[in-house]
Amino acid sequence: MALVTSTMLPLGTKAPDFNLPEVVSGKATSLSTFADKKALLVMFICRHCPFVKHVQQELVQLGRDYFTSDLAIVAISANDAKNYPDDAPESLQAFVTEQGFNFTLCYDESQETAKAYTAACTPDFFVFDDRRQLVYRGQLDDSRPSNGKPVTGADLRAAIEAVLAGKPVTSEQKPSVGCNIKWKPGNQPSYFG
Repeated sequence: MALVTSTMLPLGTKAPDFNLPEVVSGKATSLSTFADKKALLVMFICRHCPFVKHVQQELVQLGRDYFTSDLAIVAISANDAKNYPDDAPESLQAFVTEQGFNFTLCYDESQETAKAYTAACTPDFFVFDDRRQLVYRGQLDDSRPSNGKPVTGADLRAAIEAVLAGKPVTSEQKPSVGCNIKWKPGNQPSYFG
């Protein structure tokens, strides 16, 4: 496991489109799936990472808090399922049920979507506005598995609230920290390592 930080994709970047299967239904999911929402949160997560485990209850709470709002949430797991079976689609399906996620969780088998977003770690968060331009990328909050700070979702929630209110999101953003995405052998992007 390598501890890595977000690549901090440039603000204003247009959301890369994707076409990925949702792990519970198998239904194809893309940007157009969420076209009716004012804002979009894209999260790169997985099941086995201790950094995701540390914040997974806050992810559940985010889903609940914004379920009836104008925010769409999609989570994507891109880890190599062959070498990390906890992150295989069948296991992710169980993960959704166990955690009670009420947002879409997709599996990026080719890892091309993760590369398009320059996702580097789990968790990695990206918030897009109504034009699907990037307004936030970075951490959930200051909490880490070993630092004793409470998980609040403060940084991410502030960005979401600003977008939903039609206000600018502060450009002072801290990178997310977590386990590296588990790239398939030979499939590592140029920004990894």
